Amino acid sequence: MIGKPAARPRVPRFSSGPCAKRPGWSLDALGGASLGRSHRAKAGKNKLKDAIDGTREVLQVPAEYRIGIVPASDTGAVEMAMWSLLGPRPVDMLAWESFGEGWVTDAVKQLRLDARIVKAGYGELPDLSAVDTKTRDVVFTWNGTTSGVRVPDAEWIAADREGLTICDATSAAFSQRLDWPKLDVVTFSWQKALGGEAAHGMLVLSPRAVARLESHVPAWPLPKIFRMTSGGKLIEGIFQGETINTPSMLCVEDYLDALAWAKRAGGLEGLIARSDANAGALLGWVERTPWVANLARDPATASNTSVCLTIADPDVTAKGPEAVAAFAKGSAARRETEGVALDIGAYRDAPAGLRIWCGATVESSDVEALLPWLDWAYEAEKAKLLPRAA
Repeated sequence: MIGKPAARPRVPRFSSGPCAKRPGWSLDALGGASLGRSHRAKAGKNKLKDAIDGTREVLQVPAEYRIGIVPASDTGAVEMAMWSLLGPRPVDMLAWESFGEGWVTDAVKQLRLDARIVKAGYGELPDLSAVDTKTRDVVFTWNGTTSGVRVPDAEWIAADREGLTICDATSAAFSQRLDWPKLDVVTFSWQKALGGEAAHGMLVLSPRAVARLESHVPAWPLPKIFRMTSGGKLIEGIFQGETINTPSMLCVEDYLDALAWAKRAGGLEGLIARSDANAGALLGWVERTPWVANLARDPATASNTSVCLTIADPDVTAKGPEAVAAFAKGSAARRETEGVALDIGAYRDAPAGLRIWCGATVESSDVEALLPWLDWAYEAEKAKLLPRAA
């Protein structure tokens, strides 16, 4: 059995959401928050508008697309889009991990849409050529947060489509390049890629999505927090910082700080490069380590943010799924007890293993320092499970 490594990650936070704060963050960064005042006062509205403008700049969102701050994180933003926009056309629902499955449930069991489900198991991507992006609406996740599998690009989406594409991009935004001309609705949250505080979602609408909003009346009642039109016209204020409900101005300040850091880090190109470097360090270790494997089977679809790993040691897997799950949980607990890796267990619905966030707010030096601890915890847990084999 190997001994404990000497070096430790400076920041052991590798959670896939909420994610690590930006390097050098402290509470002092929130000193300028507009607290104890109405978010509808000039100071608050300016902060909210700055958050929208900063998002547009960093993500390189086209000028004609609207950006709004909406309630209930990415979940609220996706459901706001689905409840408001779907219905006029049949819809293809893509699912290859738990969050995509959640949107399928909304479409089939709640909205009862004319929906076709295009699915794949954990570690794989559905057959994108089977998706009708020409005549049907499409709902999909760009990056499967709980499977570590992402779409490689948007080439499979028809440029002359008649329907809308609704993209849950919450673990892709700020770390992967989104093909805006192919996307009509994009959603994400502050607490994923930039490590912001929770509860707020971002909703980005193309002109085509706005046209649908202004021409389509859903067949079901819409809660107040989902309503984006009045009298058949878009409520433009939502996309200028006049939020539907009261936002946390402390969270807004934190997001503004994260956006400012993102600009200093080189904008979108710099953030993608940081994420690629982090994932590269981790996946390089996976390639030379026989006891672990990337859940994403095709390197072309492997995530550079939520990297999901499985136990590949036949001595462990031969014990059966329950033993593998206990092994993964035990080794993760060892790393957490040592304070070197927090919250890196696989998502509860995913295959047992590890999920390590490699987004831009993580430092490559911390990923490198983590790797020997992954081996140490594996060896320690194997010695417990199989004393003679260890």
